[in-house]
Amino acid sequence: MMATAANSTRINTRAALALLVGVVSAGVSAQNQAPARTPSARLIPAPQLELPGRIDSNTPALWSLVDGAWRMSVMTSWGGVASLAVGSHLEALSPADPVQVLDHPGHGLWMESIVEDDGGVWYGYYHHEVPADACGRPERQIPSIGALRSDDRGRTWADLGIVLEAPADSYACTSTNRFVLGGVGDVSAVLDHERRDLYLFYSQYSRDTPTQGVAVARLAWADRDEPSGKAAVWNEGAWIPGSPLVSAVEGAPPAWSFRLGTPLVPASRSWHDGGSTADAYWGPSIHWNTYLERWVMLVNRARNEQFDQDGLYVAYSATLADPHSWSPPTKVLQRGGWYPQVIGIEPNEGTDKTAGRRARFFVTGRSNHFIEFTR
Repeated sequence: MMATAANSTRINTRAALALLVGVVSAGVSAQNQAPARTPSARLIPAPQLELPGRIDSNTPALWSLVDGAWRMSVMTSWGGVASLAVGSHLEALSPADPVQVLDHPGHGLWMESIVEDDGGVWYGYYHHEVPADACGRPERQIPSIGALRSDDRGRTWADLGIVLEAPADSYACTSTNRFVLGGVGDVSAVLDHERRDLYLFYSQYSRDTPTQGVAVARLAWADRDEPSGKAAVWNEGAWIPGSPLVSAVEGAPPAWSFRLGTPLVPASRSWHDGGSTADAYWGPSIHWNTYLERWVMLVNRARNEQFDQDGLYVAYSATLADPHSWSPPTKVLQRGGWYPQVIGIEPNEGTDKTAGRRARFFVTGRSNHFIEFTR
């Protein structure tokens, strides 16, 4: 019995030593493993390239195989009117012709994102502006976000209704902002790799400073043909669905109330307080970068209520599902115009939603630079 006990003690001692060595080795390995490095970006001068037509929004671009040949389509918008240009590649596009929107919602409609389903149907996501009559100030605007569907590669669109709007009690009716008195808009819509959820990144122009900035909502891709009321807004760490409103008008389409989103980076100085400065991010454009294997967001940063730019910024994330995962935005261009975005230069693949290590860098539809990423 004593010998057996001694053997047992020696075995337990060896096991404990082995466990200790494993723990120490794991700790050393963890210390030696460098933390994940945040990518970076730089601009490289390039021959000037302008997209067709006048532009004051993000510009979706898609490739389609038509009669055995690849064709690029680019949707530009100006003054609330969307137009389509088509060509063999980015530098050979036709003039932009206005598209037809059936059951047009009225007022201005800017097509900012297009996502194609597996059957070749296009779904467009638009910035919609209406006069701020709710504030008694029709000279200003309150934007919202809507959806469209096209079965003919973008020439004709059927309106699917409003997908997201801000609650009326968040309007800044006494604001001195140059354009808006609240609302949500400037949308960039991207589909996750599993083609399960569509993520809507958008500008939030609400009254209170901590709620101003770039927010995000999620829509199940299965709901793309009937999106009204289906979006869920990221709010304080949870996806919060909309709530139905009771309409005072009999036969009116259903209306929904949505929470304000929690901004990825809250504004530090307000859009709406009449001060000489503001500090808020707005107007995101998102793409998947095949070289970085990361999602990349380009975004504006305003320095006053006139929307003058502090600069253009970039942020990165490995996933769309966790809004906390985005890196802090870093500046890629001092001042600059509005609506920074990329269009990938890979033949038959590069778009505003997919790009590689080097891509064309556009600002308000004009490119004077490539953008090159480093991991």
